[in-house]
Amino acid sequence: MLLSGSPTGALSGSLPEAVDVCVVGGGQSALALAFHLRRAERRRTGTPLTVVLLDAREQPGGAWQDAWPSLRLFSPAGYSSLPGRLMSRPPGDEPPDAAHVVDYLADYEQRYDVDVRRPVRVETVERAEDGLRVRTDHGDLHARAVVSATGTWDRPLWPAVPGADGFAGEVLHVHDYRGPEPFAGERVLVVGGGNSGAQVAADLLGTAAAVHWATRRPPRYLPDDVDGRVLFEVATQAVRDRAAGREARGVGSLGDVVAVPPVRAARDRGDLVAEPMVERLTERGARWADGREDPLDAVVWATGFRPALAHLRGLGLTWTDGHPATETPDGSPFAVRSADGVPLWLLGYGDWCGPASATLIGVGRPAAAVAADVVATLDRAPARQSRGSGTVVSSRKQ
Repeated sequence: MLLSGSPTGALSGSLPEAVDVCVVGGGQSALALAFHLRRAERRRTGTPLTVVLLDAREQPGGAWQDAWPSLRLFSPAGYSSLPGRLMSRPPGDEPPDAAHVVDYLADYEQRYDVDVRRPVRVETVERAEDGLRVRTDHGDLHARAVVSATGTWDRPLWPAVPGADGFAGEVLHVHDYRGPEPFAGERVLVVGGGNSGAQVAADLLGTAAAVHWATRRPPRYLPDDVDGRVLFEVATQAVRDRAAGREARGVGSLGDVVAVPPVRAARDRGDLVAEPMVERLTERGARWADGREDPLDAVVWATGFRPALAHLRGLGLTWTDGHPATETPDGSPFAVRSADGVPLWLLGYGDWCGPASATLIGVGRPAAAVAADVVATLDRAPARQSRGSGTVVSSRKQ
């Protein structure tokens, strides 16, 4: 791409008035798409496409910037990479931590000169002649195609638990958890039976005075030798099985919790033990169904996330299961294109738009499908006369 770039932390100049492709988001999914748009451009003739990424954050690195320091990936660096560039191995070849991922994404963005305008918050996307109108806090732009790649981090799911409104202690979602230090000497309830719940509970052990890990059902640990490599292989096979009309055995069939080293160590010591879900919170603690009550100083909800798609509500789309209805482009197994006939694609939100697409290694194939379909769609339609000053795709760096 021939890219202008912008200084980190400040928007450089104004947004272009019009581009061919506007990507909403600047994290791992958006970067994987930028790579594949470059690859697709090599096979095109004619005027290069203009591409711009709009990132609400001030720095590169996506949601990984918000992760607590001890958070680690499920896999070694070699199995946690975006297309085209391997992640470097951290010392000792341990699974990378969040800071390592942030550095990798910043390097990836620089390596491929990806034109990310930040901080730019997209407020809404609207239908417009010959494309879509993207309205932001820095002005509007017209795009012939829009790809939404905003992830789920900015939409944490808060559960409805009786008594939660009357609890006098601290309440936060794992979205805002930054490590165990603020909870030193406190009694903490962690709610959630997935990976985040297990990792946060293990992280608090030894710092908090007491840690209760509450789950709706007993946690299902994956075998200790299963990591992200195996999960990606299982997800990939599920795609093949569904495409062939066979029963698909998804990642969920293996379990709910990956036994990363801190979780495995805490479990094996007998310190990480799940309890049944609380019946209700009280002003000073929690009550269980058997009548037991325990005092608490804080509650951490590790109860998951939902796709951050509020910017698409003005398009009048068909919604299903909390997200826009999507369809598979010809020749692709990934349901990444809007089913409502608007030039909109969705990438990286989870299995509904590509198995494992919310992971670093898993987003590559759905991103390739999006890039191919976007380019094919735009090449079938006449371009507007005004192209603006967005990124021009070329093959300068591959």
